[in-house]
Amino acid sequence: MTDIRRRVLTALTLDRTPGFNYSGNFLGVRFTDSSPQRSVLVVDQGLHCEDEAGHTDIGAVCLLADVSMGTVVRANLSPEQRLATVSLTLQFTGSPFTGSLEGTGTFENFVDGTDSRQGLCRVSVTADGRQVLYGTGAFMVMNPPPGRTMYPLVSADHTKADPLAEHALEPHETALLSRADRALDSTQGARGFLRYFWGFLPETTSDGARCQIDNGPHLGNRVGHMQGGLQLGMVIITAEAALPAGWRVAGISAFFLSAGEGSGITALSRIEHRGRNTAVVRTTLTAQSGRRVLDAVTTHLRRE
Repeated sequence: MTDIRRRVLTALTLDRTPGFNYSGNFLGVRFTDSSPQRSVLVVDQGLHCEDEAGHTDIGAVCLLADVSMGTVVRANLSPEQRLATVSLTLQFTGSPFTGSLEGTGTFENFVDGTDSRQGLCRVSVTADGRQVLYGTGAFMVMNPPPGRTMYPLVSADHTKADPLAEHALEPHETALLSRADRALDSTQGARGFLRYFWGFLPETTSDGARCQIDNGPHLGNRVGHMQGGLQLGMVIITAEAALPAGWRVAGISAFFLSAGEGSGITALSRIEHRGRNTAVVRTTLTAQSGRRVLDAVTTHLRRE
């Protein structure tokens, strides 16, 4: 059994305890501090989350940033409440995503004078102590969907769980393992597993790029919708594919319009500007029903 396949099965074991989503369990997101003012989460680097360059995949980085902010807002709520991401803005420093990641979420305030309750927060993510991004977020406080119970988040500690036996898998777990096996076949056990597992494999178009994914538990949040940080990762990967080689993302501003639900989601990126040193790409995520899920603008810088 490869280390990645073992990790897939161990994450299925962790996933049977309510609290986290599957991607968080697979990445091994752990909480080292959680209070109403500050949350600290860590993710270890390894082959399971490396991209083809040997850096932690941008989707995993965005998931950590999103969860770091969401966790500190949740610390100010009761356990049965849930959050919906309203907007996120991330600025990347250019430092590589290599080494252990640490995300720190800081609570700012709840918005005053509105009918809805919205929490505001900040985030900073470091890799081996080097700051790789900082940003802000707004999260709407909501009740869970009918028939759904929310549970406190728990650390995804792979040292305290064993892989789930394949003969004990439920049908949805078997489908998830099959997806992982296809991703392992595509990468032949080398770097880049997550791109194939999540399906973030965009194609260029005449004016940008397009990426279409099958939505499901491998991408889901705690209520089954596509996780917000993974939506950002999909946007960035598709936006980068819209530009020629030699450009890298510098920042993203994203606005969440509806839940990432349904059997499929498509990202369409269009180049708005490409100058000598900077570029701007606009990306929309759309559900299979035709409903817009997210609008985002990314800025890009020419690499050295």
